[in-house]
Amino acid sequence: MKILLIDDDVFLRDMYTLKFQEAGDDITAVATATEAMQSLADNSYDIVITDMVIPGMSGLELLEHLQQDNTTEDVVKIVLSNQSEPKDKELATAAGANGYIVKADKMPSEVVEEVHTIASK
Repeated sequence: MKILLIDDDVFLRDMYTLKFQEAGDDITAVATATEAMQSLADNSYDIVITDMVIPGMSGLELLEHLQQDNTTEDVVKIVLSNQSEPKDKELATAAGANGYIVKADKMPSEVVEEVHTIASK
């Protein structure tokens, strides 16, 4: 699968990039919403994974933007965040997220598995 990951934490971005590559995915990782928007304009992806807190705009704002963009309507959108309040999950779902994964609840390999599970639904 072709994946775009948006996370401003370089350690986490590199770790998840490695884990998804090991699983056979083609992953592009960026740090900001601006970079994500440019990458989405230049490439097509099967999955977009975003943190809730990213530079440029929030993960929610990015999801809302993607929800209005006809070119990304078939893209699976997943939030990967440490924000774990039920309200965060509700807002993400309302903004178009297909899934919500709490980083602290999963090992990196489990995150990869859950992303694949969400994408296959």
